[in-house]
Amino acid sequence: MISKDFFIALDLLEKEKKINKEFFISALESALTSAYKKYFKEARSATVKLNPEKNTIKILAYKTVVEEVEDPDKEISLEDAKKLKASHKVGDIISEEVTPKEFDRIAAQTARQVIMQKLREAERDSLGQELSSKSDQITTAIVRRMDIKNVYVEISGTDAEGVLQPNDQIPGEKFSVGDHLKVCIKKVRETNYGSQVQVTRTSTSFVRKLFELEVPEIENGDIEIKSIVREPGVRTKIAVFSKDKNVDPVGVCVGNRGSRINAILNELKVEKIDVIPYSEDVFEYIASALSPAEVISVEINEAEKSSKVIVPDNKLSLAIGKEGLNVRLAAKLTGWKIDVNSESKAEKEKSEILKEVPTTFDKDGEDLDLFGDIQEIE
Repeated sequence: MISKDFFIALDLLEKEKKINKEFFISALESALTSAYKKYFKEARSATVKLNPEKNTIKILAYKTVVEEVEDPDKEISLEDAKKLKASHKVGDIISEEVTPKEFDRIAAQTARQVIMQKLREAERDSLGQELSSKSDQITTAIVRRMDIKNVYVEISGTDAEGVLQPNDQIPGEKFSVGDHLKVCIKKVRETNYGSQVQVTRTSTSFVRKLFELEVPEIENGDIEIKSIVREPGVRTKIAVFSKDKNVDPVGVCVGNRGSRINAILNELKVEKIDVIPYSEDVFEYIASALSPAEVISVEINEAEKSSKVIVPDNKLSLAIGKEGLNVRLAAKLTGWKIDVNSESKAEKEKSEILKEVPTTFDKDGEDLDLFGDIQEIE
C-alpha cells in the first residue's frame, strides 16, 4: 500500500529540511496506528509499521499467548499458538498482518497531516536551537507591532518573532512599524505559536558586538576589548588594547574622521561613548577612565584597591558627571574605587595637614610621605 513515491518524498524532506527521516517514520507509525483503530473501531492491539526498504506500510495485530483466553481480541491460547508454531510458549507475542485494502485513503490523509505538523514542529525546534546558539550575537530586526510596553520585531532571515521588553529598550527610543534596527539575542523561549526570541539593546554585549561589526581589528583579535561598562541611553566606557605598540587602539576604533565610532553612535542615538586605552599602569588607566575630564594626579591604595584623583577646579563636575555617572562608570571599568577632588580643595586639605603636623619622621629619622603613592599625570 502507498507507492514508493511516498518514501522518496521522505528522502527529499530529509535532504532539503535537514530533518532525519526516522523522525517522520516514528511519528507516522504512531498517527496511523491511532487512525486505524479509530476508523475501524479496532479493539485488538495493533500497530502500523513502515518499511522504507520495501516501500510498504503494514498493520500488524498482536496477541499474547496465555493458558486461558479471557480477551479474544488480545489473547490467544497456548494450544492455538502451537498450531501456528510449535515453539510458542506462554507470554510470547504473536503478530499477524491485518492491513485492510480501504486503508490506503486514510493512510494518505493521515500521513499528509502528520508530515505538515511535524515539519512545522521540526522547523520551529531547529530555529529555536539555531537562535539559542547565537545568544549574545547581534542581528538585524524589523519592527512589526507594538503594545503599551513591548516592541515586537521579526528577526531578519527567519520566521521567528523577537520581543523588546521595556528594560531592553534604550531609554528615550521611539519606534515605528517597519523600522530596521540591530538587536542582541538574549534568550529563546518556546510558545504555542513558535519560537519567541527575547532581544535587547541595553546590554554591554550589544555595544561590544557593534564594535566588532564596525572594527575588523577587534573581530580578528588585533585589538582587544579589555572592559566595557554602560548606562544605556546615557554613556558607555570601553577600554581597548593592542599588543602592537605601533597600533593606536583608540584611533583604530574611532576610525578615519570618526567614521567607525559615528556608525555606532548612530545606532545608539543619544548615548555617548568614551573609548579609552587600557593600561597595565593603574595610574594611567584610572586617569584615562575619567575621560573626558583632565586629571592632574592619581593616588592609590593597593590594600584597599582605592584611589584619590585630583582634577582642575573647572573640570570637577565633568570628572564626576551628572549624578556621579562618569566617576561611577570609571570605577566599574577599572575595578578601582575612585574618589575625585578639585585641585584647590586638595591643596587646602594638604596645607591643613601640614599645619597640624609640621614634620613627621620614621624610626630612622626619614620624612614620611603622608599622602600615599601619588603620580602626577601629564
